[in-house]
Amino acid sequence: MLPGMRLLASLLILSLWIAGLETGDVAYAQLERLRKHKDIPAAPIPDPPMVSIPEGDFLMGANGMDALEDEKPQHRVWLDWYQIDTYEVTTGQYAAFLVQEKVSPPWQWESVDPAQHHDRPVIGASWFDAEAYCRWRGARLPTEAEWEKAARGSDGRLFPWGHRTPTDEEANFGLGARFSYSQVLAPVQGYPSGRSPYGLHQMAGNVGEWVADWYGANYYETSASKNPAGPERGTFRVVRGGSWSDLPKYLLTYGRSKLPPETRNSYTGFRCARTVLPLASP
Repeated sequence: MLPGMRLLASLLILSLWIAGLETGDVAYAQLERLRKHKDIPAAPIPDPPMVSIPEGDFLMGANGMDALEDEKPQHRVWLDWYQIDTYEVTTGQYAAFLVQEKVSPPWQWESVDPAQHHDRPVIGASWFDAEAYCRWRGARLPTEAEWEKAARGSDGRLFPWGHRTPTDEEANFGLGARFSYSQVLAPVQGYPSGRSPYGLHQMAGNVGEWVADWYGANYYETSASKNPAGPERGTFRVVRGGSWSDLPKYLLTYGRSKLPPETRNSYTGFRCARTVLPLASP
């Protein structure tokens, strides 16, 4: 390597090292800010409310000209009993996890104020972050089938509230690309008229939600009919529900999206689920 090139390489390495230090300093400062905040709940935090979804079958996916190829075919799926969060995981709940586990906040949290935003859905969490939080709570991410049944019920509805096209009475959606935390994210307990048949809030809009499954474009053609858990491997993880920025067609109960699991953005959050073990025979 020529002397000039060696000097350039050395300067590049030095600049990356300094940038890493600065990034680490910012993350540490953010964590310290959260740790000192009086609105972060102390351990142990109470378990958020969950809804029990009874065992049984439901129609998953869609048919017809309006359905996308990865949403076909519509098929009947049986699920055992499970529980799923009534609400999306909030910024306040996730902040408690960050503080107690000494995990640095994502960059999207630079403007987060726990006092003002504690009841908004968490953003800036990757699939791995979401899975770690749910495990910390003694839970897990819902499977794609569990998520759809909780949103759709057993009557095959198009949206959590029924077949009616969404309005701003039922869901937080259609806000485009702009982002101001307080202006586009709604409290997780909002939009009661948009609840699902089982009483879950914000299963359409607000934030899209990570689920456990790998994404497979043709998975429905071969998926198990009982407790399907998605493909064994993949490149993307499934995201469900649509977000504050999306058009109505992305809020359908059977709609499927996908993202690389390391993605952290302002559109995606999550909720947790828990397996319900059968009662032991006397």
